[in-house]
Amino acid sequence: METEKVLAQLLYDSKSSIVISTYKANKVITFGSLNGCDLEKVATPLKKPMGIAIYRDNLAIGCLDSIHYFSSKIDATKVKENQNKSFDKLYLHRAEFNTSILDLHDIHFAKDQLWGINTVFSCLCTFDINYSFIPKWKPNFISRIVPEDRCHLNGLAIRDGMPKYATALSKTDEKEGWRDNINESGILMEIPSSRILADGLSMPHSPLVINDALYLLESGVGRLIKLDLNTNKITKIFDFKRFVRGMTYINGTLIIGMSKIRKTSKTFNKLEVRDHADISGLILFNLQFSQMIGEIDLSELVDEIYDVKHFTDSLMPGIVPKENSLSAERITMPKNSFRVKRKEVEKKKDKT
Repeated sequence: METEKVLAQLLYDSKSSIVISTYKANKVITFGSLNGCDLEKVATPLKKPMGIAIYRDNLAIGCLDSIHYFSSKIDATKVKENQNKSFDKLYLHRAEFNTSILDLHDIHFAKDQLWGINTVFSCLCTFDINYSFIPKWKPNFISRIVPEDRCHLNGLAIRDGMPKYATALSKTDEKEGWRDNINESGILMEIPSSRILADGLSMPHSPLVINDALYLLESGVGRLIKLDLNTNKITKIFDFKRFVRGMTYINGTLIIGMSKIRKTSKTFNKLEVRDHADISGLILFNLQFSQMIGEIDLSELVDEIYDVKHFTDSLMPGIVPKENSLSAERITMPKNSFRVKRKEVEKKKDKT
C-alpha cells in the first residue's frame, strides 16, 4: 500500500495517469489519483491488447486482429453520463482498423502517423485503409517479408519524432528461429541502418529514449540497461530479478511492468528469471539514484503485463470501448457533442 501512495502522489503532482495492457486478461487498466493519496484503477475490456500509443488527444491500442482508435477531443465535464464518475478526460472509441493476425507488439505515433512492430512479418509498418499493413522497414538480415515470425521483432523507440531503435529476440532468418536460444540471442538495432548496437541480450523489450540515453529491459534476466547514445557505451543499471516488460517515464521515475511466467510455456521456462517471476504488477524505480522505490502487487488482477504508457494532463482518464453506449450513441463535432439514443432513432424509423 505504501508504494501505491507513492505512485498516487507522483501521478497527482505531475498531472499524469498510466495505462497498462494485459492480453491474457483481455483488458487495459488505467491508474490515476484525484487527490494524491488514493490510487484508482479502472479496467476496460479489449480483445488481447498489447501495444499502446498515446499522442495528444489520440489513443491507439493494438489488439488480437485489429487496432482500436480513441479520441479525447470531447469535454468530459460536459458529458451528462460522466457527472457522477471521477473521469477528468474521456477517450471515446472512434474507429477499429482490421489488421488480421499480425501479432503487433510496440506501437507509436510519429509525425501524426501510427507505426507498429509487425512481429509475424518481421518488419516495421504503418497502416492504410487499403491494406492490413504497409511495410516500411525490416532488419537487413531478414530476406523476405513473410508471415513466419523469423526474429521476433518486438520493441520500438522514437527519437526526434521518428522510429529510431528496435529490439528483437534474435537475428535469425528462418521461421520462428528465435525460439532456439532466447537467453542470449537478443539484439538492439538502429533504424534504418540495421546497425546492431547491442547483442547477446536476454529477451530485450520496451526500448525508451530519455534525453541522450536509451533504456531497455532484459526480460529474461530481469535487468534494466542503458545505452549512451553519444558514446554507444552500455551500462547495467539494476537487476530486478523479475520478468520485466513495459516501461514509461514520469518526472525522474520509471514505472515498469512485471509479469508472472506461464507455467505451461516451454519457451519462457527456459529463462533464467523464471524462479523469481511469481508476482505481477508495477515497479517504481528512481532513475537519478538508480534505486528501487517499491513494487505494487497486481497479481489478483493480472498475470501478465505487456505495455505501460502514461497520459499527460489527465489525473484519471476513462477509456470507453465501442460497445459502451457512451461511445456508440455520442455524436461529436468541433466544440460540441450530442447523445442520440439508438432506440429512439429506431422507433422513429419504424413510424415512417
